[in-house]
Amino acid sequence: MMTAKHLILLLLLPLCALSCGGTDHTEKPEHEQQSISNIKKPLETSTEEPKDDASNAVDRDQDRPTKTEKNKMTDAADKQADQAPQHEVATLGSGCFWCTEAVLEQLEGVVDVESGYTGGELDDPTYKDICSGSTGHAEVVKVTFDPAVISYESLLDWFFRSHDPTTLNRQGADVGTQYRSAIFFHSKEQQLTAIDFIKQVQNNWGSPIVTELTPAVKFWPAEAYHQDYFRNNQNQGYCQVVIKPKLAKLGMDDAPKK
Repeated sequence: MMTAKHLILLLLLPLCALSCGGTDHTEKPEHEQQSISNIKKPLETSTEEPKDDASNAVDRDQDRPTKTEKNKMTDAADKQADQAPQHEVATLGSGCFWCTEAVLEQLEGVVDVESGYTGGELDDPTYKDICSGSTGHAEVVKVTFDPAVISYESLLDWFFRSHDPTTLNRQGADVGTQYRSAIFFHSKEQQLTAIDFIKQVQNNWGSPIVTELTPAVKFWPAEAYHQDYFRNNQNQGYCQVVIKPKLAKLGMDDAPKK
C-alpha cells in the first residue's frame, strides 16, 4: 500500500530529472555549425618574403615578348641597319692638307674630311713637330665617304688630279717628307684598287709616280684651326695664291660656303 511518503517521491522525481540534466546536448542545425567554422582566425605576422605563385609567373611570362615578336624585332633592327649608310674611310696625303681638304670636301658622297697627321713615330704630334720634318709623319686628310654615292676609285681619281704624284717629298713650294704623296689603305680591297689605279694613270705623267702606298696606321687629328681651313680663311694669302687657282683649274667652287 502506497504511503504518503511514497506519493511525495513520485511527484518529486520528474523535477529532479529536469534539474540534474545539465547543459542541453541537442545537436545544433548544420547551418549554425558552418557559420561557426567559418570564423577566421587573426592573421599571424610573418617575416618571410612572399613567394611567387603560379599566377604571378604566368603574368611575368605574358609580359615577355613571344618568339615571333622577338623575330619581328630582330628583323626590324636588321632592316634598319641595312638601310643606314655604310660609310668607309680613306686616308690620303697630297702635300699641304689645306689644299687636299678644300678639294675632296666638295665631292658628292663625301661625308666628312678631317686634316691630320699619320705615318710617323711620335705620338700626338703638333703642327710644329710636323713642320720640322723629323717625325716621319705626313700631312693627310681622313675622308669619310658613302661608297654607294662615290667609289674609292673615284676618290683616287680626284686625289691624283689635284696634285703632282711624281715629285718626291714635295708639292710646289712645300718641301719635306711631311708633304709626300701617300695613300694609307684601310683594307686589302683599297690596296688592290690603288695599285690598279696607279697603273692606269701612270701614262698620264711624264715621270714615274712616287706615291707611297702603305697600310693605315694611327691618325692624329690636326689642331682645330687647321680644320675647314679654306672655308674659314678664304682671304688668307695661301688660300688666294694656291688653293683658289687649284679649285678653279679643277672646275670646283673656289669660294665654298660654310
